[in-house]
Amino acid sequence: MDNSQDYVIEMLHITKVFPGIIANDDITLQLRRGEIHALLGENGAGKSTLMSVLFGLYQPEKGEIRKNGQKVVINDPNDATALGIGMVHQHFKLVEVFTVLENIILGAETTKMGFIQKAEARRKVEELSKKYGLSVDLDAKVEDITVGMQQRVEILKMLYRDNEILIFDEPTAVLTPQEIDELMKVMKNLVAEGKSILFISHKLNEIMAVSDRVSVLRKGKYIGTIETAGTTKQELSSMMVGRPVQLEIDKTPAQPKEEILKVENVCIKSHVHDRDAVHNVTFTVHAGEIVCLAGIDGNGQTEFIYGLSGLDKLSSGSITLCGEDISHATIRDKSKNMSHIPEDRHKHGLVLDFQLQENMVLQRFEESKFQHNGFIDRKAVREYSDRLIREYDVRSGQGSITVARSMSGGNQQKAIIAREIDRDKALIVAVQPTRGLDVGAIEFIHSQIVKERDRGKAVLLVSLELDEVMSLSDRILVMHNGEIVGELDPKKTNVQELGLYMAGAKHM
Repeated sequence: MDNSQDYVIEMLHITKVFPGIIANDDITLQLRRGEIHALLGENGAGKSTLMSVLFGLYQPEKGEIRKNGQKVVINDPNDATALGIGMVHQHFKLVEVFTVLENIILGAETTKMGFIQKAEARRKVEELSKKYGLSVDLDAKVEDITVGMQQRVEILKMLYRDNEILIFDEPTAVLTPQEIDELMKVMKNLVAEGKSILFISHKLNEIMAVSDRVSVLRKGKYIGTIETAGTTKQELSSMMVGRPVQLEIDKTPAQPKEEILKVENVCIKSHVHDRDAVHNVTFTVHAGEIVCLAGIDGNGQTEFIYGLSGLDKLSSGSITLCGEDISHATIRDKSKNMSHIPEDRHKHGLVLDFQLQENMVLQRFEESKFQHNGFIDRKAVREYSDRLIREYDVRSGQGSITVARSMSGGNQQKAIIAREIDRDKALIVAVQPTRGLDVGAIEFIHSQIVKERDRGKAVLLVSLELDEVMSLSDRILVMHNGEIVGELDPKKTNVQELGLYMAGAKHM
């Protein structure tokens, strides 16, 4: 074992217990100075919990934390910040109505006579953003900027506080391929400047590309730490899931049948600019095929799905579903023939303070099988929820009665997918269905989507993951600047060509 002086942070024998679950079971993790150390594990393996202990959000029942060999006590995030530990959370912690600059200095403001010294802060932030290649618009409001930009704001927030130990919790879950490449460069720059990084992820490509060592957790237990240079994606996925995982999707060619969804000349106004967010979009989806809307985040996919599902109004054009014009139908009427796995699981997918079982019947509680004389039949709801939890391996501390907010992001996602697929509608709209899921869960969700396709469902997939776009789609429609600029056959194209269409360098 190395001399402990080489370790900037040591978490020794950490145990953290929540109702019904041991989230961290005697875990030891050691971070060397100046390394990128990846923490790999399935959803609910205890990765975020362990990092939240280090950041002072949770207190462990057992174990100790050392910095530079000295024992430290971290009661809250302020203690962590004082020790030079910073964290970018999976779901960003930003104030939407504040500007970028205000968010970066929030809580660490330089004041003179009670006034915030904004000019001085701006200078410091501009220097940091130049030094690490993190370009941001300091005067934009957070609610108006892309997710990739929000992430840069979070990183600048850490650097502004002079943190030297940086925790990235699933930092690429919401980024485009281009932004991911940028982030990897930034991480390498940070380490070259003497920072040390803990990087939570379950994306094997990224871990292979950027980390020096990997520690694997499985179901709350520590499995081992290995040098990245000496391992393979296959070995890592087996350590993480506990069995060999199929990294390629197994599917037969599509057999498209009747037309289910018909979109004609749809335009949707932007909320940010005075132009269309979606302009003149026309396409069809047939039963028995998976059509993917691919594109860099912020090119109109979100607004289009809002228009399709009723969260936004169409300004012109029409949408026909199962032969019925639903262009201006209510959300409830639209959902009659449509399952929707939304992009933002917290905002549109779940009621976070409801129990899991209540979330499972959100759109169905008025069906006769879930009620009795006008009252919800709790027993029927519970049985239904238990079945979905079993079939989709949704992991939570207390099963059906777990409050949704307390579950890991990946298990929240699995719950939504279980509910939506089980509603058994003609069209499945799946927006980034595997975002934030680990390889084992992705393998399962992909096979479910293919199974639904083979049962004759029409699937409209929106994905930013190029691997997913290429392997799951039967047809790819590329969106750029609110328009469809290309239709590609995944069997006849490659990631490079797809990237050119996505960047707007190629048109059909």
